[in-house]
Amino acid sequence: MNGIGKKIREIRKKKGLSQEELAESAKVNLRTIQRIENNESEPRGKTLNLICEVLDISAEDILDYGKQPDKSYLTIFHLSVIVFLAIPVGNIIVPLILWMNKKDKVVGLKEIGANLLNYQILWSIITFLSITGFAFSKIMHYGYYPILFYIFIGLYVLNIILPITFAIKTSKGKTENLYPNIIKLIK
Repeated sequence: MNGIGKKIREIRKKKGLSQEELAESAKVNLRTIQRIENNESEPRGKTLNLICEVLDISAEDILDYGKQPDKSYLTIFHLSVIVFLAIPVGNIIVPLILWMNKKDKVVGLKEIGANLLNYQILWSIITFLSITGFAFSKIMHYGYYPILFYIFIGLYVLNIILPITFAIKTSKGKTENLYPNIIKLIK
């Protein structure tokens, strides 16, 4: 119970809402919001759903059913992407296995993992297209497009630098979504 009120208060403030605005939008009594945020009572059922709907979050995010913070797992999760250097498509397979294994046990992993996997899928498609385009233009003698090769090399370097950077940030305590959220194939 201790964390629910605090989380609701933090999310409400991030959204720029006052307690009055939250109460009005959620169609909940202002005193109820005050009690919840002061940890005098715990929101249940309909009240929790109404508050979560206004804050644009799920009840699971607030309740964290037995989830534990684990910066070291999140750090390893970010670094697991680098497996692509040894295993083709390992940048998707290894993080997917790690994500599926603990997404409901580590705080933040569900969202971070979905973003990481979506980014890696997009990265893999673009990388494949650039090297295929380069090889096709070379083989078919349609002209030489070295830019496609440079894009391929740039993408490889980017996919080494980003995971290392994000792993360092995560180990220092920044446990939020770091990868750009371009497409949402995995939610």
